[in-house]
Amino acid sequence: MLVGVLVFATLFTLLNGMAGGAKLDDRMKAVATRRDELRRRSRQAIGTGATGLRHTDEGFKKRVVDRLNLTTLLEDPKVVDKMAQAGFRGPKPLTQFYFFRFASPFIFFAAVGFYLFVFNDFGLPVMSRVTATMAAAVIGFYAPNVYLSNRIAKRRQSIMEAFPDALDLLLICVEAGMSIEAAIQKVSQEIGSSSIELAEEMSLLSAELSYLPDRRLAYEGLGRRTNHAGVKSVSTAMIQAEQYGTPLGVALRTMAKENRDLRLAAAEKKAAALPAKLTVPMIIFFLPVLFVVILGPAIINIQDTMAGK
Repeated sequence: MLVGVLVFATLFTLLNGMAGGAKLDDRMKAVATRRDELRRRSRQAIGTGATGLRHTDEGFKKRVVDRLNLTTLLEDPKVVDKMAQAGFRGPKPLTQFYFFRFASPFIFFAAVGFYLFVFNDFGLPVMSRVTATMAAAVIGFYAPNVYLSNRIAKRRQSIMEAFPDALDLLLICVEAGMSIEAAIQKVSQEIGSSSIELAEEMSLLSAELSYLPDRRLAYEGLGRRTNHAGVKSVSTAMIQAEQYGTPLGVALRTMAKENRDLRLAAAEKKAAALPAKLTVPMIIFFLPVLFVVILGPAIINIQDTMAGK
């Protein structure tokens, strides 16, 4: 009876092990299916739509750009990176930029010319009005680039004001045991109240980490979209931490301190430049009032004295 029980237990163990391998394969397939589904949902969240990060490319502007071949005529190798730095992604904003780059000179030319030659000429001779109209066309040609540069500067400033705080939150999440993807996703949810632009970039980074074949591409994309030395250094540190196996918490703590120092240095730079910027307003607005306050009573006394004599 003992030998029979041992033989039965041996056979049961062998058969259970074989069945467990089949169950493991099923579970691995289920995990792979779930991962593909999450990736598909992530792409849909970043995909087309009015609230998405990416926009479709269709309509009148697209037809004009394609028919006139403006992409080749006004080609700029850095325009895609600039559009990403300004927060515009996908083919539609690029098409709109080329369209307005082409149409703005004609719009400015027609508007200024119509106003000067029809409504009010300000008493200017014909050549002066023609010169003003041509100057408006030149301004219209550079207006889209100026708008794009201003948009990039404002967006970068918003990101860098909240970036050290985001690194502190990321450090807390990582040291609490969360994976880097979950930590980045959590930070993107919490930092939105301080900077919507940074929350958008962190969400995009989390999505790229999920479906890009190389994680290095996701970190490099973050640095390229922000185009700031502090963010690029953090991206490099995270790449090296994953490549060489160094503790990520130490790198994040160091990068958070450096970015706080950069933010403090930028504030000190603005404070140091304030006296020079206030010189002209003080000369124009404050000194005349000061002279009136100081010399006014003396002038009144002198007038009263002269009137008494």
